[in-house]
Amino acid sequence: MHSHILPGIDDGAKTLEESVSLVLRLKQLGYSKLIASPHIMGDYYRNTPYTINKALQQLQEELNRRNINIEIQAAAEYYLDEFFETNLSKNNVLTFSGYLLFELSYINTPHNLKEIVSEIRDKGYSPVLAHPERYPYYHNTLDFYEEIKSWGCQLQLNTISLTGYYGKNIQKTADNLIARGLIDFIGTDAHHHRHLDALEKSLTSPRLRSLIAEEKLLNKVL
Repeated sequence: MHSHILPGIDDGAKTLEESVSLVLRLKQLGYSKLIASPHIMGDYYRNTPYTINKALQQLQEELNRRNINIEIQAAAEYYLDEFFETNLSKNNVLTFSGYLLFELSYINTPHNLKEIVSEIRDKGYSPVLAHPERYPYYHNTLDFYEEIKSWGCQLQLNTISLTGYYGKNIQKTADNLIARGLIDFIGTDAHHHRHLDALEKSLTSPRLRSLIAEEKLLNKVL
């Protein structure tokens, strides 16, 4: 429910051939359904439902032509900026099963996170914070993750965080979030094959296996 496999619209797959290659690899790893979530960021990736659905159609047509059978949908990963707030106010957003995926700055603590979560909910969407383990300013305040959840926001873990791909502090935070039972979704956040190499490694993680075994993840309802 979080990947960057659509061709040529963000920092994920650059070409249609690369998109197909990523899809095939994910299929080989056992995935039967993929939900692409291209970046939408005002200063970098000004994607729209039109550009995303056009890229999805392009990829789907190529997969059909090659007789590659896998279900693919598209939503988006929204960066919290003024561009997002404008789109949200107009209901010009892409969601998956009513869930709206968003991300934060890796550098600056958001000053209005609670208000944004409330606005998303007021619009009738279910907010999902992407990769909460990757925001260093929250690492020493794990109780804040519980507060975020109390606002009605779900948390989505990048499974490759469990391998140390992003560093030891992020790996430790990912472990702690699972241990506290705070993770609602898992995602690949796959941009390229290096991510899929780490993903394959993560599938043997005891922590991930125990999380899946609990059968509380919301991925299964998508």
